Amino acid sequence: MLIIPAIDLKDGKCVRLRQGRMDDSTVFSDNPVDMAAKWVEAGCRRLHLVDLNGAFAGKPVNGEIVQAIARAYPELPIQIGGGIRSAEIIEAYLEAGVSQVIIGTKAVKEPDFVTEMCQRFPGHIIVGLDAQDGYVAIDGWAEVTDVKAVELAKRFRNDGVESIVYTDIARDGMMQGVNVEATVNLAEEAGIPVIASGGVTNLDDIHALAKVADRGILGAITGRAIYEGTLDVAEAQALCDSLVGNSRVPTQN
Repeated sequence: MLIIPAIDLKDGKCVRLRQGRMDDSTVFSDNPVDMAAKWVEAGCRRLHLVDLNGAFAGKPVNGEIVQAIARAYPELPIQIGGGIRSAEIIEAYLEAGVSQVIIGTKAVKEPDFVTEMCQRFPGHIIVGLDAQDGYVAIDGWAEVTDVKAVELAKRFRNDGVESIVYTDIARDGMMQGVNVEATVNLAEEAGIPVIASGGVTNLDDIHALAKVADRGILGAITGRAIYEGTLDVAEAQALCDSLVGNSRVPTQN
């Protein structure tokens, strides 16, 4: 099971939001590339990048920063989400050295797009499902749909999706713990590996997820906890390795 540090990009800076609200952000660094270096030095095996401006704009806004991080660490698997709405955007990110792209809003509005992209870019497509009370939110969480996350995840069962990033919006950035039950349920119902996101606070959360990793949990994205110091990346990965085994994921550039 992987511990995946998050670098959320807003206006060229590394920030963290609370429950996805752009007006409730904390700036943790003016240099996201330096922040990436910190997590690489801590031993992370994958990075999670989000173009927050891009999520609202529907197209990449902080793409140059993403490319700079990918160039700096060509051997490190990097996944990027936010504003990925076309094959051209996906192709550009993959050519820049990103390993996986996360399709969120487009996966909800046009599920067939995911199927097509999995065929065109096998092994490189992640679906991002952000849920409020079990229902998927889109457009940077600005709108909650009437689509249940579990039902949508099942739709992609046979498409070749690399994994699903599942975020419980109510817990994101709130340091209130992971919704382990909902995360595991999604993995089992969909039959697709899930990366947990939202609410990771300390080693107790990592321990809880690691105990059920064999039920489909590929990793855990952590943001505010590692920035505020309630979770140590190296310590958390060591715990996962001891409980689950070495989950080193090969680069798919």
